[in-house]
Amino acid sequence: MIQQLTPGVILGIISAYFLLLIIISWFTGRDSSNESFFLAGRQSPWFVVAFGMIGASLSGVTFISIPGAVGAGAENQAFAYMQIVFGYLLGYVVIALVLLPLYYRLNLTSIYSYLEQRLGFFAYKTGAAYFLLSRAIGSSFRLFLVAIVIQRFVMDAYGIPFWLTVLATIALIWVYTFRGGIKTVVWTDTLQTFCMITSVILTIIYIGQALEMDVWGLTAMIRNSEYSQVFFFKGGWNDPNNFFKQFFSGALITIVMTGLDQDMMQKNLTCRSLRDAQKNMFTFSFILIFVNLLFLALGALLYLYAASVGLDIPERSDQLYPTIAIQHLAPVAGIVFILGLIAAAYSSADSTLTALTTSFCIDFLDLYNQDRSEADKKRIRLFVLVGFFFLFFFFVFFPPPQNNTAVINQLFKAAGYTYGPLLGLFTFGILLRRQTPDTWVVVAICVAAPVLSFVIDTYSEQWFNGFKFGFLILAFNGLLTFLGLLAISKPAEAATT
Repeated sequence: MIQQLTPGVILGIISAYFLLLIIISWFTGRDSSNESFFLAGRQSPWFVVAFGMIGASLSGVTFISIPGAVGAGAENQAFAYMQIVFGYLLGYVVIALVLLPLYYRLNLTSIYSYLEQRLGFFAYKTGAAYFLLSRAIGSSFRLFLVAIVIQRFVMDAYGIPFWLTVLATIALIWVYTFRGGIKTVVWTDTLQTFCMITSVILTIIYIGQALEMDVWGLTAMIRNSEYSQVFFFKGGWNDPNNFFKQFFSGALITIVMTGLDQDMMQKNLTCRSLRDAQKNMFTFSFILIFVNLLFLALGALLYLYAASVGLDIPERSDQLYPTIAIQHLAPVAGIVFILGLIAAAYSSADSTLTALTTSFCIDFLDLYNQDRSEADKKRIRLFVLVGFFFLFFFFVFFPPPQNNTAVINQLFKAAGYTYGPLLGLFTFGILLRRQTPDTWVVVAICVAAPVLSFVIDTYSEQWFNGFKFGFLILAFNGLLTFLGLLAISKPAEAATT
């Protein structure tokens, strides 16, 4: 094995890439206002948003973890992840036809403002707080994964400690987003999506060259391998790859992690009209199917390549892609991997920092309605952005406990607990014409639901004859929240008397 890329070359690639992002942010962030920071003046072209959202949806976790999951562990083995992706389509239809019309009709900047109008102050603050928690945890998974790759292949060679790697990783986000906000993110996401998809395609090409095969030969190799199975119907409900569990989990994951997520919806709300936002959503959802299929094909080829050259699979499956790309393929393959990894990671993380700032400024500081000058509001917004910068550092440097399973599986499992109350709150508000009391009891229900879900999920195999919720814990958590709200609610007419 020959080390194809030196740490210095990798560091140079990263530096050049971020210089390009800073140049883009300079052009998009000139004369920016609070309105452009939060919603880009609602002037974003829908096709630009659609393409950029691909990278934001996939993130660095998908870029590394999905290929690694193909041949590792019990969850999402082979092409089973496509069952979740097909479920995404159902979720995107709900977002386009139900949630987006609601958000545009109410002219929302923060989507959690809907909860205040429909269910009151406590439901509103609880929903916004769960978003902040969900995104902070989710982003820690994403950025931690990128930081450990950079640490292993670059920073360790210079004796740089991990905490400094984390600090630099997050600081680079702040540099190119602090001025332009979502207006900058919409355009940088487009560049990052292009780099990420190009990286995957080129890596497949270089694996083909190493194995002396063309595209048709690689396709046949995947089809005839143990990694080609897509649908899993025979295992029953106890199988973590069961089609129905994964399909409906995919739909729910999409609804909560896109439709009920300020980060993802903020991009849609920058479109010029509801019609444009819906065109963006439908276009983006179909392209995403083929992009995920591309990632899974890459994953199968990585395992087949490792077997052909006698390479030991890393203990963490997430390390397989970077190990092969940087240390075993042609130097150009390592370069495009680094570009793709950084693009994938930052296309999600940069918008997260902006969305967290937006939510806190509007949902907790009520910045729009304060009688302050534009300059004062900008200054407050900057302080909030700095605050989330340090919060990011804390969560990435001290990430939630992880094991040797693919990070994508851990991310979806964590989302089941943190996004569940949001699912219950929005479902109750949209489907029922009942009113809940605007008291702390709403908060108590939204806290009790994930705690009870965690306990039941922990002992489900013992209590339910081997049944494991898997990603369906999200639906169960949302159901508990919904039933709790239903128990304390009254018909709308009775609630107003």
